[in-house]
Amino acid sequence: MTEQSSESPVRVMVVDDHPIWREGVARDLTERGLDVVATAPDAPAAVRIATAVRPDVVLMDLNLGPTSGVDAIAEIGQKSPDSRVLVLSASGEHADVLEAVKAGALGYLVKSAGVDELLDAIRRTARGVAVFTPGLAGLVLGEYRRLAEAPAPADGSPAVPALTERETEVLRLVAKGLTAKQIAAKLVVSHRTVESHVQNTLRKLQLHNRSQLVRYAIEQGLAD
Repeated sequence: MTEQSSESPVRVMVVDDHPIWREGVARDLTERGLDVVATAPDAPAAVRIATAVRPDVVLMDLNLGPTSGVDAIAEIGQKSPDSRVLVLSASGEHADVLEAVKAGALGYLVKSAGVDELLDAIRRTARGVAVFTPGLAGLVLGEYRRLAEAPAPADGSPAVPALTERETEVLRLVAKGLTAKQIAAKLVVSHRTVESHVQNTLRKLQLHNRSQLVRYAIEQGLAD
């Protein structure tokens, strides 16, 4: 039964190299009220299509035959920065999880997840909330805490570059799940100005995309 909502349905792209699985997931999501705007069988197609259709959520497997889902995650983050990537993989290996998150995935579920769990995860990912299969969230948080607690450089330079007041303000709004257009409207500035602040912040923090900014903001307590 398709759910009714006054809000626009979440726009999803499904990426998996197994056509039966890919189409089955797409069908299940559509029947439950989500808007599956595209599917893709491999990493190059995922990047190309995501750049064109700009889905809210890219639901992506990591093992895409000869191509790399991790590489696609990073490219999608650069070319469609408002799209959030949720990994849905058969692998729960810690190395795979951390690699996907470092590339820019906002969440990670294993394929044993039920349909209701998957639907909830997609909706939360669309809002900018990090979602993980139980047991994996602690792994990721522990890794980011380990990095955050790393000693400062020996030359005395600051471990974290200072952000301007406006950059910090934009970062807080990014962490709350707002798109660049929504942030521009809230701060009464242009969309281009917001993107400029985001790019400056990414460069200063040596991060690659919005998903990594969100996780950084959570670690720094800026998402409260």
